Amino acid sequence: MRYWAWAAAGLAMLVAEGGALAAEAKRKVPYFGSIAAGRARMRTGPDKTYPANWLYQRADLPVRVVATFKQWRKVEDPDGTQGWMLAALLSERRTAIVRGTQPLAMHDAPSAGAKLLWRAAPGVVGRISACTDGWCRLDVKGQAGFVQAASLWGVEGGERLP
Repeated sequence: MRYWAWAAAGLAMLVAEGGALAAEAKRKVPYFGSIAAGRARMRTGPDKTYPANWLYQRADLPVRVVATFKQWRKVEDPDGTQGWMLAALLSERRTAIVRGTQPLAMHDAPSAGAKLLWRAAPGVVGRISACTDGWCRLDVKGQAGFVQAASLWGVEGGERLP
């Protein structure tokens, strides 16, 4: 009797997980997300039989999902490299990477005239919690501030986030 209860619970979890995957797969592409895993392989096709062409070892790296196929997502990284990753290796968490060659000013309010709090070096990845009117709130390991969205990869110009 205990086996059947355990099996039923397992099946319910699989159905719930499958439903979440199906809902996520129906999102309109392209959309931004991030790498959830500390190690994630990008493959040349949507199956584990395809060769891996890249190994990412940077959790929270922003990616753009450009296509979906079953439990696979075709993603583009900040350098423009495209390939396939398992959806389980990705997160809907919004992150961004600082673009350019100069440190990016992080202000206490969404304005160039606001108090300067920090500077984020090019290539730094942070989590985005809000974007409006060309500014995003970026949190880099607990140091947060508002930055100009145009200086980030991982957010579209004019995009609004809650």
